[in-house]
Amino acid sequence: MITVALADVEFFAYHGFYPEEQVLGTHFFIDISVNFISAKAFNDDKIGNTVNYETLYSIIKAEMEHPRQLIETVVQGIIDKTVAKFPFIDSAQVTLKKMHPALGGPVKHSAVTLSYHNNQN
Repeated sequence: MITVALADVEFFAYHGFYPEEQVLGTHFFIDISVNFISAKAFNDDKIGNTVNYETLYSIIKAEMEHPRQLIETVVQGIIDKTVAKFPFIDSAQVTLKKMHPALGGPVKHSAVTLSYHNNQN
C-alpha cells in the first residue's frame, strides 16, 4: 500500500455559515492522504503510475477558491475530485481545519474529516 499525503496546506478563504465569515475570511489548513496499491509506481518510475501530489494541491486550491457555507461541502468536493482524477485509489482522508472560529471563546480550530473507501478494488 502506498500513501501519498500533504500536511498543513494553508489557505486564506471565505467559507462559513455567517455572512461576516464570507466577507472577512479566515485561515484554513488541509491534510490529505491517499492510499493505493501500484507495483508500477515502484517498477516503472513514471508519474502516471502514482498520485501526483502537485495535482492534489491543485484540486484543494480549486475547491478552496469557491466560498461555501459548510466546510463539510468543501471537504466532499476535494474527495470527489480526487477520486475522479485518480480512480485507482483505495482510500483517502481529508481534514479541513478552520482556524480561530468565532465561537465566543478561544478555540484554536474547528475541523471536519471525511474518509473515502473504494469497495470496488
